[in-house]
Amino acid sequence: MKLIFEKSMAGHRCTLLPACDVPEVELDSALLRESELPLPELSEQEISRHYTQLCRRVHGVNCGFYPLGSCTMKYNPRIDEEMAALPGFASVHPLAPEKATEGCREVLDVAAQYLCEITGMDGMTFQPAAGAHGEFTGVLLIKQYHRSRGDLGRTKIIVPDSAHGTNPATAAMCGFEVVNIASAPDGCVDLEALKAALGPDVAGLMLTNPNTVGLFDENILEITRLVHECGGLCYYDGANLNAVMGVVRPGDMGFDCIHMNLHKTFATPHGGGGPGAGAVGCKAFLKDFLPRSALMEGEGRLQVRSFAGNFLVVVRALTYLLTLGREGVPEAAINAVLNANYLMRKIRGSFTPAFDRTCMHEFVLDLSAFKKETGVSALDVAKSLIDRGMHPPTMYFPLIVHEALMLEPTETESRETLDEAAAIFRELYDLAFRDPEQMHTAPHNAQIGRPDEVKAARSPILRWTKE
Repeated sequence: MKLIFEKSMAGHRCTLLPACDVPEVELDSALLRESELPLPELSEQEISRHYTQLCRRVHGVNCGFYPLGSCTMKYNPRIDEEMAALPGFASVHPLAPEKATEGCREVLDVAAQYLCEITGMDGMTFQPAAGAHGEFTGVLLIKQYHRSRGDLGRTKIIVPDSAHGTNPATAAMCGFEVVNIASAPDGCVDLEALKAALGPDVAGLMLTNPNTVGLFDENILEITRLVHECGGLCYYDGANLNAVMGVVRPGDMGFDCIHMNLHKTFATPHGGGGPGAGAVGCKAFLKDFLPRSALMEGEGRLQVRSFAGNFLVVVRALTYLLTLGREGVPEAAINAVLNANYLMRKIRGSFTPAFDRTCMHEFVLDLSAFKKETGVSALDVAKSLIDRGMHPPTMYFPLIVHEALMLEPTETESRETLDEAAAIFRELYDLAFRDPEQMHTAPHNAQIGRPDEVKAARSPILRWTKE
C-alpha cells in the first residue's frame, strides 16, 4: 500500500474553507517558511479511500479477539465516546473562565471521588498524560515525601524481576537506584529476598497485585508491612487493577500511592499514540505533594502537565463508571477473572501454563518444553494466530518465563469467542507436530509477512522523505 504522500497528484484539491471574513494580516517574513510545505495533494474521495484502506489493515478489538496480556484490551462502549463528544465538553477552552467550566470541574471531582473509593486512596490528580507518566508522578510523590522529612539517605527503589519495564525505568528517571528482587518459585514476591533488600536506604517498593504472571500475592499485607517497617513507602502499579476493582482496594493492601491506566481498566481509548491518562491517587499524608492545575485549583501549584490533563479521557472513564454502577464494577472484575481461568483450562490440555493454579485476569503459557519437542517457538505460535484472525498474545514477557505467551481475554469476551480461541490453540498445537515449517514461515495471509525484526528494530524507517 502506498503512503499518502506517494498517492499525491499535483493539482488535486480538497479545499472547503469559507471565504475570509476578517482583515488579512501580513506576517513578518522572518516567521515564514523559505520553501513550500510538502503536503500531499488529494481529493476528498482519494483521502477517504486511503484511510479506509488503512483501517482494513489494522486489527483492533472491534475486528476480533485481542488477548494481549497485561494490556486489558476490552471493548470500549460507544456511549463513552458520545459523552466525550458533547459540545460542552469537547469544545471547552482550557483558558475559559471558572464560571464556564463548572460542569467540567464537576466531572473531575466526581471521577476523583469514585476512583478514590475504588482504590482506597484519599487524593487524586488527573494531570499525568499516560500510565508511565503516572508512574513517574507517583514515584516523585515518594521522593518528595522523604525530602520533606529530611530523609535524604533513601536512594533505592525495590522492583520485582517480574515487573513491567516501565517500573525500573521510572525509578531511574526519578533519580533512584533500582534494586531488583527475584520471584519465588510460585511466581510471587520472594519474602526472604525482599527482607534482604530492605534497609534505611530504601525509599519504596513498586508492585502490582495481581502481578505480571496473573497471580494475586497472598503475602501482600506482609510485604507492605515490611516495607513500611523499614521506613519506605509502597507504590501500586495499577496496570492489573481490572482484576480486582470493586473487590479489593490497593489502599487496604497497604499501598500509599497508585497510578491507574484509564485506557485499561476504565475503557477509554487504547493505543494509537493517545491521548491517555494516568490518574494518580495517594493517601492523605501525601496529598500536599500532588500536582494540581494552577488554572483549576489556585496558584502556586506544581504541574506535571498543562492545565487539567487529558480531560476528555476522564469524561469517558466517568461515563464507564456511571454506566456500570456500584454493582457493575466488581462484576466486571469477577468476569475478567472467570474468563481468564476458563480459557486457561480450555488450553491446558495442549499448552502448559507457567503457573498451573487459579489465575486472576491473565495467565502465562510456558512453551519451553513444547519448543524442544517440536522446534516451534512462542513467536511461531503468535505469528500463526494472525492467519486465523486472532491478535497474538504478549510474547516473551515476563522475562522470568522463557518462551512465554501471556493471554488476557478481559470480561467483554463471550464464552463462544473463548471456545473458538481455545480450539485455535489446540489446532496449532497439533500442527506443530505435523507441519512445523508452516508455522516457521507464518503469517501467510496477513498484509505483512514475517519481517526482519532485528533490522526493523535497529534501522527503522520512521518518516517519509521527499526525493
